[in-house]
Amino acid sequence: MKDVKVLGPGCKRCQATEDMVKAEAARLGLKVQVEKVTDYAAIAGYGVMSTPGIVIDGKVVHAGGLPKSADVAKWLAA
Repeated sequence: MKDVKVLGPGCKRCQATEDMVKAEAARLGLKVQVEKVTDYAAIAGYGVMSTPGIVIDGKVVHAGGLPKSADVAKWLAA
């Protein structure tokens, strides 16, 4: 099971990112645990200054702007 954190204040882009992660995981048949992190101090703790951000198994894989579905699938499959 992959541990995924979506970093952001809860804006539309952050919600779209969370939905995209869940959709790509389902498409790939992967089990993921998705957690939303909205605390700015916690987000900054990952070194992310622009949101949304994605952390997979403790590693920041994306920060700032809406990611592409293909990239999300690649990150989840790795």
